[in-house]
Amino acid sequence: MSALTFEGLAKSYGEVDVVRDVSLTIKEGEFVSLLGPSGCGKTTILRMVAGLVEPSRGRILIGEDDVTALPPNKRGLGLVFQSYALFPHLTVFENVAFGLRRRKVAGAELDKRVKEALAMVRLAAFGERYPRQLSGGQQQRVAIARALAPHPRVLLFDEPLSNLDAQLRDEMQIELKRLQRGLGITTLFVTHDQGEALSMSDRVGVMAKGVMQQFATPEDIYHRPATGFVAGFIGKPNRLVGTVASREGAGGRIRLGEGPMLQAGYVDGNVGRAVEIVIRQEAVQLRSGKVEAGTLPGTIALRSFSGARVQYVVKLADGVELVAEAPSSGPDSALAIGSSVALAVDPASVFAMTPDGAAA
Repeated sequence: MSALTFEGLAKSYGEVDVVRDVSLTIKEGEFVSLLGPSGCGKTTILRMVAGLVEPSRGRILIGEDDVTALPPNKRGLGLVFQSYALFPHLTVFENVAFGLRRRKVAGAELDKRVKEALAMVRLAAFGERYPRQLSGGQQQRVAIARALAPHPRVLLFDEPLSNLDAQLRDEMQIELKRLQRGLGITTLFVTHDQGEALSMSDRVGVMAKGVMQQFATPEDIYHRPATGFVAGFIGKPNRLVGTVASREGAGGRIRLGEGPMLQAGYVDGNVGRAVEIVIRQEAVQLRSGKVEAGTLPGTIALRSFSGARVQYVVKLADGVELVAEAPSSGPDSALAIGSSVALAVDPASVFAMTPDGAAA
């Protein structure tokens, strides 16, 4: 059964199309993320679902019910904002109870549902505290409890982790996923952070310029990108320019500038066509020592230590540069600037597309 459906959903402001004809179906109990850069339309979609923005075209269905014209309080949704939007003068208990009171829930039923919601987010003992007495992660959990207390049909998150530090953000990803799995509640999560989207979601919708570029599992988004934009947005890309030297099925050989040749798994464009090339850093294997057949010879230009990994900028022939990584505990963790190395590149992770951004 579908829990949330978009049919030709669109939003325009004057002649500017913010969201263009998005159609997709989210299954009951599914965790779906909308991912993309600022201004891509993902938050506008969430706000249309919430009833805060009126669509220019299309329909929104929750289950079998068309809610496109319904006000926000009639849609049965829970919404967690980026800022949490807690009332500083109310206790944690009263913050969670706020929405229930507006729905005329009172007495023992209100007390029961608030306590259940706080227990779900492991804040049962914090009901009498005020938001200023809580950490950022605890405040976020109060906001989630407030959204859960009315028993919503769909839970909406608008970049809820962006205000947290890196360690707490990682912890809250696990907390959110555990909670969503335990409740089985359908969830739509908006983020610009690909790590959040890939690690938490059952499916991911990648957006650019108001268009849904791809809607698929995290594995498909990463390993089988549908467009050049997705290929370049997901992972850590090396971005180069080159020319199509030959075509072989869906792939071919690409000349980087006037320098080395590279095998690409996906090529859009005829022989001789200028292309933009995306090569994920994790697809570039650095090998010190002897240059082997099929590898690219180069010289270490820069080295950067980042904990578990060491990042190298490697200069190839004709001044072309690629970024490669090596484990910080491995044999290639301490290569000096100026060292000669060879790079082996996985063709399946090389995407060459014409400047309009469409990949083969």
